[in-house]
Amino acid sequence: MEMQQFYYDNKIVKKFIYATLFWGIVGFSVGLLLAFMFLFPNLTDGISWLSFGRLRPLHTNAVIFAFVGNAIYAGVYYSLQRLLKARMASNFLSNFNFWGWQAIIVAAAITLPLGYTSSKEYAELEWPIDIAIALVWVAFGVNMIWTILQRRQRHLYVAIWFYLGTFVTVAVLHIFNSLALPVGFLKSYSVYAGVQDALVQWWYGHNAVAFFLTTPFLGLMYYFVPKAANRPVYSYRLSIVHFWSLIFIYIWAGPHHLLYTSLPEWAQNLGVAFSVMLIAPSWGGMINGLLTLRGAWDKVRTDPVLKFMVVAITGYGMATFEGPMLSLKNVNAIAHFSDWIIAHVHVGALAWNGFLTFGMLYWMIPRMFKTTLYSKALANFHFWIGTLGIILYALPMYVAGFVQASMWKQFNPDGSLTYGNFLETVNEIIPMYWMRAIGGSMFIVGAIVMLYNVVRTVKSGSGVEDELAEAPALKKVPKYRTKGEGYHTWLERKPIKLTIYATIAILIGGVVQIVPTLLVKSNIPTISSVKPYTPLELEGRDIYIREGCVGCHSQMVRPFRSEVERYGEYSKAGEFVYDHPFLWGSKRTGPDLHRVGAKYSDSWHLNHMYDPQSTSPGSIMPSYKWLINSELDKSKTIDKMEAMVSLGVPYTKEEIENAQKDMLTQGAKIEENLYADPDFAKTYEADKKYANENGEAFVEMKNREIVALIAYIQRLGTDIKVKDEQKTAKN
Repeated sequence: MEMQQFYYDNKIVKKFIYATLFWGIVGFSVGLLLAFMFLFPNLTDGISWLSFGRLRPLHTNAVIFAFVGNAIYAGVYYSLQRLLKARMASNFLSNFNFWGWQAIIVAAAITLPLGYTSSKEYAELEWPIDIAIALVWVAFGVNMIWTILQRRQRHLYVAIWFYLGTFVTVAVLHIFNSLALPVGFLKSYSVYAGVQDALVQWWYGHNAVAFFLTTPFLGLMYYFVPKAANRPVYSYRLSIVHFWSLIFIYIWAGPHHLLYTSLPEWAQNLGVAFSVMLIAPSWGGMINGLLTLRGAWDKVRTDPVLKFMVVAITGYGMATFEGPMLSLKNVNAIAHFSDWIIAHVHVGALAWNGFLTFGMLYWMIPRMFKTTLYSKALANFHFWIGTLGIILYALPMYVAGFVQASMWKQFNPDGSLTYGNFLETVNEIIPMYWMRAIGGSMFIVGAIVMLYNVVRTVKSGSGVEDELAEAPALKKVPKYRTKGEGYHTWLERKPIKLTIYATIAILIGGVVQIVPTLLVKSNIPTISSVKPYTPLELEGRDIYIREGCVGCHSQMVRPFRSEVERYGEYSKAGEFVYDHPFLWGSKRTGPDLHRVGAKYSDSWHLNHMYDPQSTSPGSIMPSYKWLINSELDKSKTIDKMEAMVSLGVPYTKEEIENAQKDMLTQGAKIEENLYADPDFAKTYEADKKYANENGEAFVEMKNREIVALIAYIQRLGTDIKVKDEQKTAKN
């Protein structure tokens, strides 16, 4: 049998390993800063680009796409070549993948703190960066499939099925969720509105977790766990069932993020049904991973690599049991919008993604640098302090979630809310936030220890060179199934067919859920009193988006007695038909705002943004002082309105032509209301006097950003009038 010699490309793997370590520390550090901002809300007082609302999406993007993304590439590039007995097909595409991805991360690190965001969870980056993501991801997929076609190993191992499924699904999710109409270089509006936008976003958001944080890591699990344990995968048949059932069922589960919202009931119920079904394939994968270690438990006790992997797989099992449980309506009614969800997400992120990445790196790096790990003791220290950090992070957040849900829903004997002030809940869980910050600190200490251990390991080894390997050339076999060949065995030597079948499997659920919601008008009943935002309100809404207010405030009153009593009439689907994008939120660090319009005076809102604790003692909201003095940029208002018209918002030609005049009129009215507050008038006149004496340009209050934001907030929930017969009777 003729043997062919070739070289594995280890240099590209080394680049992604270094990027994983660097961005991991960055992402964790931003997360820790945010954790301390819950305890010290004015920690970055007055610095707009370091405000909580702008840093939160930076943290999630840094951890998901920078840390986890680079780890995926490192693991895939390493394992794929060895499973296929082939070098990556294109050095150019490999390097384009690496440098393109790092450029995207840097672009995110610049634009998000500056307030350029779409506000969509895990998809906040603006349209030019979205296009770059699509190009780099396609380059990665082309390189992978091209390499598969040049393989010397006939059958595709299970890990590669998951890599292929990840590639096609993430491409579909990213493209369809990111469809937007640009208004400027870094500003766009989602092509979907309200309920439709929410469904598409959580179809993406849930499946970004499924197909970026889960399926590629399952592929890595199927490669690195057997390698580290020196044992074969427990069950080949179970891996087949695991793969196909997982990718088919997962794609349907997105609506469980939108239970009790304005999403049509049928879509919510579909999401619940398929979420519950997810337990079977998810736990099938966990069992396959853990039972692969049978006979290797003695090694687990001494090998830090296997310790990390065991906890990672266990974390995966916990998260994938909890996810379906949270999709049950009675459980979701308690957990949604609370810190329970934060605990759930971080068990998956820190244990499953973080620990599997750490174990994988501890295994790969000594082999690539032809040396041994510098210190097993430090690796074990990393394992234990990281594990303790996860526990100290997650458990207090579970407790906080239960406390929040309990306090939000309690009533007095007379029917009034026991805790009518939202801040009573916030103050009750501050100790849990302290414990979270401590747990997060411990996790970062572990990561820094790992970095030191890796640096010393690399220094003790030799430089990474392309690794010489040899394997026999792949011989041609019959196109069709041979006698006695199983169907899936045949499919494993047909990568294009396997990829097409995987694509069909993931498309079915998306099509069934999304197409009817987009095309069948009866799913979104219209309300005649709901009108488009005025030009000033539209600008204020963009400021709300820019400052990341949606990260702490929801705009979705659910049909629960406690929420209707606290916030007002529950939200209707027709109220959001002009919302590009939707802003329903996913976490209530502060109260819901959907019915906040006309509830407080304009002056109250100005004071609240300048110094939240002055209007709401005990608030952990940071100040937004820059909004008070910043001049509102009205140069793109007409472009924004014309873009909205293209998306179906019924602005008339006259409304667009009179936009500047209308903004001044509405702004002047708010300015007049502010003058009604003597304290404000005194401060305002002092500012004007100071500006005049120092020759500075004085911006009238009606032209400031705060006025636009007040206009938007005062509009919220006022389009429909609901007669409260019970209160009328009492009065």
